Amino acid sequence: MKNADYSIVIPIFNEEEILPELWRQLSGVLPRLDGSCEVIFIDDGSVDASLELLEELSGKHPEIKIISLSRNFGHQCALSAGIDRANGKAVILMDGDLQDSPEAIISFITFWKQGYDVIYAIRHQRKEKLFKKLAFKSFYYLQTKLSGIAMPMDAGIFSLMDRKVVLALRQMPERNKYISGLRAYAGFKQIGVYVERGPRYRGEPKVSVSKLFKLAFDGIFSFSTIPLKLATFFGLISAVVSFIIGLIGLFYKLVLGIEFLSWAYGLTTTFFMGGVQLLFLGIIGEYIGRIYEEVRHRPYYIVGKTIGFENRE
Repeated sequence: MKNADYSIVIPIFNEEEILPELWRQLSGVLPRLDGSCEVIFIDDGSVDASLELLEELSGKHPEIKIISLSRNFGHQCALSAGIDRANGKAVILMDGDLQDSPEAIISFITFWKQGYDVIYAIRHQRKEKLFKKLAFKSFYYLQTKLSGIAMPMDAGIFSLMDRKVVLALRQMPERNKYISGLRAYAGFKQIGVYVERGPRYRGEPKVSVSKLFKLAFDGIFSFSTIPLKLATFFGLISAVVSFIIGLIGLFYKLVLGIEFLSWAYGLTTTFFMGGVQLLFLGIIGEYIGRIYEEVRHRPYYIVGKTIGFENRE
């Protein structure tokens, strides 16, 4: 089987309620694409009927291909599994919760034909709660400032990448991947397209708060060593300030004969500095943990079975 013109990669985790509508909307877009297309669903260890529904759809629609992971490895791992096996000239990444409409794929392809290598969706009018919106904006701001790479604001996974960008991503083997950041790091000619982000079609979000924090840490610690430099800078400032305060204390004690600061101030300072030290130890631990995971060199994901890839050359 020759390579497809377009590969659409969609990770799935317990989405049995959404899959029928997802395929209905997506199948309405596919005939409007000017070329052959493969749709790669990655079942990330679902425990509901998602895999059975995908197998049923695959039996009816040959363009559907399935990668079933041996267990739940996480969103970024599932995306990587699809990226590794996508053979299209252009690869479209999207989530399976229908917050991003498949209709936007048409506009992505228009820009791709104009010569852009990466077209990413800029989430417009998010339907999340205010706290979550502020958290996302803060993360994107910090990531851009710390990484030194032009990270687009409010740009998630939903995107189209030319095959040369996909091949570049495959050469980045780190275990704690943040694909949106790696996509920006790869460079090439990129453009953002405003796409209204709707509410989740049905059910509850599958990404927990802890997973969002892990993704945020991966996005920051994988692209910047500034947190480590902050530890050095803060330590230097603290040493200088402590030395000056010590000299003032000696002056008060030896010259003026009075106490400079009471014991309460000293105890508060001790607790404060202890907390700061533990904070920076945690930051160092994040880097050491990532080094440890890289050294182990375990597979990023394990494939349980595949469907629809048997005849590929």
